[in-house]
Amino acid sequence: MIQDAFWGILIPFLGTSLGAGCVFFLKNSLRDGIQRALTGFAAGVMVAASVWSLLIPAMEQAADLGRLAFFPAAAGFWLGVLFLLLLDHLIPHLHQNSLQAEGPKSQLQRTTMMVLAVTLHNIPEGMAVGVVYAGYLAGTVQITAAGALALSLGIAIQNFPEGAIISMPLRAEGMKKGRAFWGGVLSGIVEPIGAVLTILAAGIVVPALPYLLSFAAGAMLYVVVEELIPEMSQGQHSNVGTVFFAVGFSVMMVLDVALG
Repeated sequence: MIQDAFWGILIPFLGTSLGAGCVFFLKNSLRDGIQRALTGFAAGVMVAASVWSLLIPAMEQAADLGRLAFFPAAAGFWLGVLFLLLLDHLIPHLHQNSLQAEGPKSQLQRTTMMVLAVTLHNIPEGMAVGVVYAGYLAGTVQITAAGALALSLGIAIQNFPEGAIISMPLRAEGMKKGRAFWGGVLSGIVEPIGAVLTILAAGIVVPALPYLLSFAAGAMLYVVVEELIPEMSQGQHSNVGTVFFAVGFSVMMVLDVALG
């Protein structure tokens, strides 16, 4: 079981690293249409994962509360939203295609703040994988090895384009290919770290598992609405982002139901 969890939490990081490696093979930055498609796909995966892999299991685990079974999911969800809102205000970062940095004023370089923006984005994904594997290790009936693997694979799939989305602009900003690659890789290192910390926290407080599941869901949905949806809708009107949002949602839904 521990070996399954170890490899499971590394899979999303591998997806980010492989995507960052695109900087060695692609000459130019990603076209707007491709970037919108990849961002929409990532948003769709995250929304589906939040519902099927996190919120529904959170409510199932609280079923003994009867009509109040929604409470842990609702409370954890809002804590996750507020946590990301707090990080958004405390950490200086610069979103893709944005001219103005968010968070406190700082003297950090644009490239550093771009990496921080993606790192912020990856925190809830790492927590999501960690809490699902924590449920699996705790022997929770609602979370199987296949179900945990489905979430890990889904996030790895959407991390591949994310790795490219960060390394390619870093290259376009003037970074050498090697440094741009490592910038993309480092933006994803927070995922296995967050996963391990979440597993440890859940192991200490097993009854908190429904709250942690929904916490990760709230944090992920905050990222989708605050960052990904605006990014896939920027510029000239296009339905590409919306269509690929549906594709990403479908892929994650099928993975979760088929493997879970």
